[in-house]
Amino acid sequence: MSDISASQNNNKSIPFTIRFFATGFFSGYSPIAPGTCGSIVGILIYAVPGFESPLIIITMSIFFFLIGVYVSSVMENKLGDDPSIVVIDEIVGMWISLIFLPKSLTVILIAFFFFRAYDIFKPQPARYVEKYKNGWGIMLDDVVAGIYANISGQILLLSFPLLLK
Repeated sequence: MSDISASQNNNKSIPFTIRFFATGFFSGYSPIAPGTCGSIVGILIYAVPGFESPLIIITMSIFFFLIGVYVSSVMENKLGDDPSIVVIDEIVGMWISLIFLPKSLTVILIAFFFFRAYDIFKPQPARYVEKYKNGWGIMLDDVVAGIYANISGQILLLSFPLLLK
């Protein structure tokens, strides 16, 4: 049974607010690339004026990380390990990939591609931490991917400053 079919069968047993947050405001129900859709939701929220402020983006990343651990744990207990509809981790990871970077379309696209690549290939320690249970693994592997994406973006922009023009 697919994650979406299983989730539809369990919808009545999972509270609405848990599903709402865990699925990235229901973007995780996308039949095509739900993780990418979750990352795009992260970008759309980041696009809100002022969200790039280090105080705001770091606070929101921590807040949603903690919410994400809880809601991911509930979803994992109902639907099995790392259900594909859970994408709150992609939202947080995307935000982490953008912290302390200038806000521009080019930078957002660079961060997006780096984040998606690291999230898919899971270089260590991402592969190690994804094995943690109770929502921690779901969230932590994307935190690692976001950190790697951020560092890669910083290096790329330092190496090629014309990308900002």
